[in-house]
Amino acid sequence: MSAEARLKELGLVLPKLPKPVANYVPYRLAGNLLFLSGQGPSENGVALTGKLGAEIGIEEGYRRARLIGLGLLAAMHDALGSLDRVDFIVKLLGMVNALPNFNDSPKVINGCSDLFVEVFGEAGRHARSAVGNVMLPNQISVEIEAIVAVKS
Repeated sequence: MSAEARLKELGLVLPKLPKPVANYVPYRLAGNLLFLSGQGPSENGVALTGKLGAEIGIEEGYRRARLIGLGLLAAMHDALGSLDRVDFIVKLLGMVNALPNFNDSPKVINGCSDLFVEVFGEAGRHARSAVGNVMLPNQISVEIEAIVAVKS
C-alpha cells in the first residue's frame, strides 16, 4: 500500500507546514536526500513547551513527538509533492527538553518513529539519535529533524 493511501487509511491529516522561526528553510533537497529542519510540537498554532520529567510525562512527550512526525510528513509532502516519492527514512535526530536525570528520551522520540513505521512500513524504520537537552529554543518540549531518501 502506498504511503498516501496508508495515511488516509489511518485517518491522519497533515498539518499546515510550519513557517521557519529564524533564518533557515524547512527542507533542502540534495540529490536523492531530503534534509528536514527540526520542528517542535504545536497544536492549533500554539507551540507546546515544558520539560520532560517535570510537568510533562513520557506519554505526553510521546504524543508531542507524534505531532512533530505529522509536521515532518507535511514537510516531506511539500518538498516532494507526494509521500509516495519517499524511498525510506534514513535518520532522525530527536531532542528532548528534560530534567538532567530524565533517562527516557528514546521512549519520547518513539512517538515519531512509530508514526513513520505506520505510514511507510519497513521503509519507515531508520537510524536514530534521541538525546536529552537542558533546554530547547523557546522552551519547546521536543524537537526532531530527519533525513529522507527520495526515489529516483
